[in-house]
Amino acid sequence: MFAKILEVLLGREGHKEVILNFDKKVSLITGAGSGIGRQLAIELEKLGSIVVLSDVNESGLEETAKLINCEDEERLSVVDVTDYDQVKSFIEKAAQKFGRIDYLFNNAGIAIAADARDYEVSHWKAVVDVNLMGVIHGCDVAYKIMAKQGNGHIVNIASLSGLVPFPTNAPYAATKHAVVGLSTSLRVEGEALGVKVSAVCPGFIESNIYSATQSINLDRESFLNADLPFKKVPTDIAAGEILKGVLKNKSLIVFPGYAVVAWLLYRVSSFFQRKISRDLISQFRRMRQS
Repeated sequence: MFAKILEVLLGREGHKEVILNFDKKVSLITGAGSGIGRQLAIELEKLGSIVVLSDVNESGLEETAKLINCEDEERLSVVDVTDYDQVKSFIEKAAQKFGRIDYLFNNAGIAIAADARDYEVSHWKAVVDVNLMGVIHGCDVAYKIMAKQGNGHIVNIASLSGLVPFPTNAPYAATKHAVVGLSTSLRVEGEALGVKVSAVCPGFIESNIYSATQSINLDRESFLNADLPFKKVPTDIAAGEILKGVLKNKSLIVFPGYAVVAWLLYRVSSFFQRKISRDLISQFRRMRQS
């Protein structure tokens, strides 16, 4: 029984191969200047999707555009997702240009690592503004457009830390839990309107979020070189898992295998997760500067 549940959660039931078909679909991506957002742009472009990109980092955005040979400036927008008007303009401009929106990937995100004693309120607000309000801004605009269309799919990039505790990064975990709750709730509302909503909850990914993560009151070199409990998933594999999950219309897209197991064990009993979390914060506090 456990094996069957695991197969279903992993999307491997029956070992059916998913054919990725995004041909001519209009796909919007926030945070497309690096990491998962960039890789999603690359993969979707290969699959024939009309990719419309945004990022707060103009140079990163332009680099992604070069990688996918995009010369249409109307498909590129410098957007700060904490600014509702900028997000609204980005999405509405694409809808007007192409006549519809098929997918919105709310991907932009940040993290700030610290012992909770070392955060200032400004740190919490910065993470909430990007990771939660940025997603809300995208959902608010795209959901209304898609409801009028009668179809569309919103894909919110959350994290495994949206399903289980993540000590050392409490603001990040708080926002990702909120994104999961937002996504699963909006998914139910959207069903009768033809709007699909998924939350992506991956484990550790080989993206720049680790090097870009601000750390507070920590030995920076020790923090960046700290061993992770699991191997990172390459971004191309991560993007493939996300797109397969989207086409299966999964509510929660959880990967790789250890992430599914961790989530399942936490739902059954928090004992194992508490041990992992305690070990993590103990290791983390050895890097803390008193």
